[in-house]
Amino acid sequence: MGNIRPSFIKIRAIRLCEEHGEKFTEDFDHNKLMVSQLTDVESKKLRNWIAGYVTRYRQRRTD
Repeated sequence: MGNIRPSFIKIRAIRLCEEHGEKFTEDFDHNKLMVSQLTDVESKKLRNWIAGYVTRYRQRRTD
């Protein structure tokens, strides 16, 4: 079983995918860099949570 992420993480990640979908890939490290550039998130943990959810979201959408 996986971790359940809070809704504010999901909402922010999905909004980023809708607005900047072409900039995200299925690679976590690339998405981490994109989240840093596109948002004002200062916390490393929060950035990684959002990047991880974006990565999983993109993987589910392309299957």
